[in-house]
Amino acid sequence: MPRRPRIHKRAPMVDPVYTHEGVAKFISVVMQRGKKSVAEHIVYESLERIRRVAKKDPIEVFDSALKNVTPVLEVKPRRIGGATYQVPVEIRPDRRSALARRWIVRFARARSGKSMEEKLAAELMDAANGVGASIKRREETHKMAESNKAFSHFRY
Repeated sequence: MPRRPRIHKRAPMVDPVYTHEGVAKFISVVMQRGKKSVAEHIVYESLERIRRVAKKDPIEVFDSALKNVTPVLEVKPRRIGGATYQVPVEIRPDRRSALARRWIVRFARARSGKSMEEKLAAELMDAANGVGASIKRREETHKMAESNKAFSHFRY
């Protein structure tokens, strides 16, 4: 029996502008050095830019971008005997969405552009359309898992 108590997940926070749980979590991923108001400004401006440029509901674009970037499989190293195998495993749902958010923000920061609002809006629109660096990252992850499926019997 474990000595430590079971850790319960806290109730998710809701975004005040769009009343969307995913946007609130996304703001936390964008945030750097604890500056939440700056992160909120960046995310809200990029969603407003999506509304102006794409002429679509920004929450629909946001949700489809996250859905398109979300991976299903990843590889984990497993040491057996003297060799290390890359074993494909299915990703837990909370980790899937966390990876998708992290990838979108990372590749938005790496983009060339004027402001973070522009870069984030462009990355979200690209991800919603099925192109872009974050989609490429998901495809690479799936390709790696597919090529190592011979080692799937080592799953733990």
